[in-house]
Amino acid sequence: MHLEAITWQRMAERLAGHLDDHRPDPAEPAWQRVGIDGAPAAGTGTLAGQLADAVRLNGRTALVVATDGFLRPASLRYEFGRQDVESYLGGWYDTAALWREVFGPTDPGGTGRVLPDLWDPVTDRATRSPYTELPPGAVVIVHGPLLLGRWFPFDLSVHIRLSPGALRRRTEESARWTLPAFARYEAETDPASLADAVVRADDPRHPAWTGLAG
Repeated sequence: MHLEAITWQRMAERLAGHLDDHRPDPAEPAWQRVGIDGAPAAGTGTLAGQLADAVRLNGRTALVVATDGFLRPASLRYEFGRQDVESYLGGWYDTAALWREVFGPTDPGGTGRVLPDLWDPVTDRATRSPYTELPPGAVVIVHGPLLLGRWFPFDLSVHIRLSPGALRRRTEESARWTLPAFARYEAETDPASLADAVVRADDPRHPAWTGLAG
């Protein structure tokens, strides 16, 4: 895999330019969906925010959606214990709600009425956030862990990869029980093979990426 050194800002600009180059027909009510995949230690929200800024500088609307806003209630997440790897892989995130509230409304011909978050993991209560009415041509940027291999209809996807050693160093001790889950995700899903671009971010100050084809 050939990697090119790049800054996060320049990467965001390149991604925004790619989205512009592949923008849907403005006569149709259509939106673009971007997935930025990576473990919490990879800091997917940083690239998501910079990409949203770059999209807006290009004169378009952007909405950032964190998958942490679509966690399932604690009673369901912890049904088999607070550190159950199998549950983390398949049961922590409310993928049905993401389909219903984010992807369905931004399918071609959809309403564009997106719910940016559903559940607050700190209070373990519904957020009651208002819906966002996105104009046609807007970009929705979904970021968080374990996004690829779920058939989410991304128009563009980025996987931020950390080596096992970097992932362990940058993961808080209280969350290191999730490391086997990410090892399985790498082995079973192979997110790097599914993403349109792969970023190596062992040192977050000096990322490198594969770039984008086409």
